[in-house]
Order: sequence, then structure tokens, then C-alpha cells
Amino acid sequence: MIFNPSSSNTDRRQFAPATQRNREPILQVLQRVLPPTGTVLEVASGTGEHAHFFASRLAPRFWQPSDPNPLLRESIAAWQEFEPLENLGEPLALDGCEFPWPVETGSIALPLPIQAIVNINMIHISPWDACLGLMAGADRILPAGGVLYLYGPFQRHGQHTAPSNAAFDESLQSQNPAWGVRHLEEVAAAAAARNLELEEVVEMPANNLSVVFRRQ
Repeated sequence: MIFNPSSSNTDRRQFAPATQRNREPILQVLQRVLPPTGTVLEVASGTGEHAHFFASRLAPRFWQPSDPNPLLRESIAAWQEFEPLENLGEPLALDGCEFPWPVETGSIALPLPIQAIVNINMIHISPWDACLGLMAGADRILPAGGVLYLYGPFQRHGQHTAPSNAAFDESLQSQNPAWGVRHLEEVAAAAAARNLELEEVVEMPANNLSVVFRRQ
């Protein structure tokens, strides 16, 4: 759920309540697994709350947000305008299913090379092709040792990790049959086919997982 609680027509920031709940636990994992320098490309930044929160706490890394939705890119930009950060880039129009990504064309000048890709709460609310596109992009862009970080709900060993996730999966598929809580083993296999080795799985609050891949 995304909303804008402001009564001001000039405030284009959007808010997702889940961000307030999960940003600190995610930050703790990112602080441990991200390379110490370089650009972190966030694919599907949504409202931009995560981008602003993480950029302010993960310097000297440069945080590059992106999203295919122009309304969400407006929100990402509004967060930067509300409280400017030197290490937070302007949002890119990036669709993970498309090729090439804007950062591959030479039209985007990043201050530091991309060393990591972060993707939060996307692959279960998009077609499977979006997950495959994400893996393909990570294979093309990340250097050896680079990190791909995923966060969200997953099935493990053919089963949901909690009844609430099973209900959530059913709700997603009722909205769009191409959506759904993915099997971690299938995601890991898709990653392995793109030279991304599963390095770590971290249990998170609300029956979510942090999943860390490293480019070989």
C-alpha cells in the first residue's frame, strides 16, 4: 500500500507503511554485505523512502535509485528535494525486463562504478520475466565479487514459511496470475544460470528473507 498523507499539493512524496517496519532490519544486513565503496543500483525503488534512508546511512557509497513508473520516480525525486543528499542520484527510468539498462548505454554518468544491486519487494509483484531480467542485468553489470541483494517473501522447499505468506500469495495471484511468492530454489537456480552464487539467506521480520548473491 502506498499513499501520500500530506495535505499539500506541492509535496509529491509517497509513503509505504512497510518501509517504516523493514528499513532498519534491511539496513543491518546491507551494512554487513555491501562492498565498502562504489555505486549501489536500486532496481524498483518504489516511493523512494528506502533510497533516501539507505543513502543517508551508507555513505561513502553512492545510491542510484530507479523505477519504471513515472509517478514513483516523481516521489523518489521529491524525497531528494525534501532533504538533499550528495550521495543519492536522480531516479532512472529502468525496467528490469528491458535491455539494455540505462546504466549500460553510456548516457548515465555515475560518480562510482556499480558494485551492488538492491531489489526490495519486487519479484513477487511482477511476472517471472522480471526476476529473469534482474538476474540477466546483474550478470551484465556487476563485477566479480559484486553483490545482488533481494528482500521479500519466499517459499522454501516447496512450502510457504508462514500461513500469512500463503494467504498473501493467494491474494497476489487473484490480482494477477503472473504474480506470486517465488520459490527460493527457483530464484537461486535462475541466479546460478547468470553467474550469481547464493551466498546467504537471512530470516527477517514479518516472514520475509534477505537473500544475498555474489557475482562469480
